[in-house]
Amino acid sequence: MTTTAEALLLVETAGGVATLTLNRPGQFNALSAALIGELQAALDRVAGDPDVRVVVLAARGRGFCSGHDLKEIRAIRDVAAVEALFAQCSRMMTAITQLPQPVIAKVHGLATAAGCQLVASCDLAVAASTATFATPGVNIGAFCSTPGVALGRAVSRKHAMEMLLTGEAADAERAQAIGLVNRVVAPDALDAEVDGLARLIASKSPAAIASGKQVFYQQLEMPLGEAYAFAGQVIARDFFGDDGKEGVDAFLSKRAPQWRRRGGLPPAR
Repeated sequence: MTTTAEALLLVETAGGVATLTLNRPGQFNALSAALIGELQAALDRVAGDPDVRVVVLAARGRGFCSGHDLKEIRAIRDVAAVEALFAQCSRMMTAITQLPQPVIAKVHGLATAAGCQLVASCDLAVAASTATFATPGVNIGAFCSTPGVALGRAVSRKHAMEMLLTGEAADAERAQAIGLVNRVVAPDALDAEVDGLARLIASKSPAAIASGKQVFYQQLEMPLGEAYAFAGQVIARDFFGDDGKEGVDAFLSKRAPQWRRRGGLPPAR
């Protein structure tokens, strides 16, 4: 196990699972430029680490993430500088989707604005029953446009627009009903639930997971015929990768597969 503690982000890796913990509890883990930078750097490191199979995104304090640091934004007098801040955040959110490893959001408290965007950007999300979700920018005169990009890809358009237009909070059960989170558990069961899910995914072929995650998000943007053609190329190549051959042989031999750390053929382009 290795632990790296920094002022804004805690990083712990154990058993193939890297846990990134937002560490601005006094500010409800608001996404300052510095914290966004720490997250980007951590994601970049994890992407190149073959020992990491799954990433868990967590937070300290009462809230998961309250969104952008409004005090920081209000202190900026140049619109171009604010645009650069949002561009920086968008790159970080995109990096979550492009990461070869699945990312699980562990949400114990409120997730608002860019915090809700962070949850929507993750591949999976598990929430405590005490968690709440909102995109309340409309209440302060700045529509949650960038959170809406991730939210609109995670839930149906009408559910996304209801959250964006009203700014009203959704409890954990509502978030699960509309597809923003996968599971809702009691607060004292959250750690075990996320740990079990992470370890289950970590037991699978890392090559298949990386390939499958990439093709899943790419095909969503394609017409149906093109999506099937692309997915067919990738799955065919997966069968000829090291883990594909091992997995089929293990299945036919009725034994447990022995996965490579990360390898096999690259996805089709």
